[in-house]
Amino acid sequence: LFPYSRKGAMMDNRFATALVIACVLSLISTIYMAASVGTDFWYEYHTLSPAENVSEAGRSIWEEFVSEEADEKTYTDALFRCNGTVGLWRRCITVPKNSHWYSPPETDMTTKCISFSLSDQFMEKYIEPGNHNSGTDLNRTYLWRLQFLLPFVSLGLMCFGALIGLCACACRSLYPAIATGVLHFLAGLCTLGLVGCYVAGIELLHKKLPLPDDVRGEFGWSFCLACVSAPLQFMAAALFIWAARTNRKEFTLLKAYRVA
Repeated sequence: LFPYSRKGAMMDNRFATALVIACVLSLISTIYMAASVGTDFWYEYHTLSPAENVSEAGRSIWEEFVSEEADEKTYTDALFRCNGTVGLWRRCITVPKNSHWYSPPETDMTTKCISFSLSDQFMEKYIEPGNHNSGTDLNRTYLWRLQFLLPFVSLGLMCFGALIGLCACACRSLYPAIATGVLHFLAGLCTLGLVGCYVAGIELLHKKLPLPDDVRGEFGWSFCLACVSAPLQFMAAALFIWAARTNRKEFTLLKAYRVA
């Protein structure tokens, strides 16, 4: 045992070890979550012959893909045909470096991306993608908005929890670590909700726009980072809460014993 505050409170080595492990888990989960949000490989489409598909339409695919008027069906079709990848903030396709109509098909490919604007993130989704007269698909609309907002809520909760932890260290008190644990638990719920919303949104989209026979879709490594981040947040939360509550309980018993 070693002294933890001027009032005589003591902290067992096991509590210190638990806090260190919790901090490491929290740091790793934060890095994973930030990397997940900032990368474009949440979902990947693999086309058997992307170069041939692109050469059939020339530069029109890229022009439609980057157009401000491109609707959900337009850019999704391009993702199908051109080995596309989708992130929370950007969508990318793989095209030949030189895709003029008079050029032969190339094997030298390059990846080009375009960001979703803020208005795109909150834009309504339609029952029939691309058909503005088909009515609003509320399920897909709110799933899309939640998958945009939840990662930032998760990161914010973890940062706020870290700030409380620093204040606890400055005050030489372990009890505020309970608040840090609760915030990490809420962050884990947000991350879990993000993963669920994204999976549900992709499944609903593919029911509206089925994958072509020569296209294979799969979740990418950015999605996997978010999946790993959630259990790390829950484990960090459990360690923070356990260390704070158990240390507080033992200190109370020790104080009562001394009084007796």
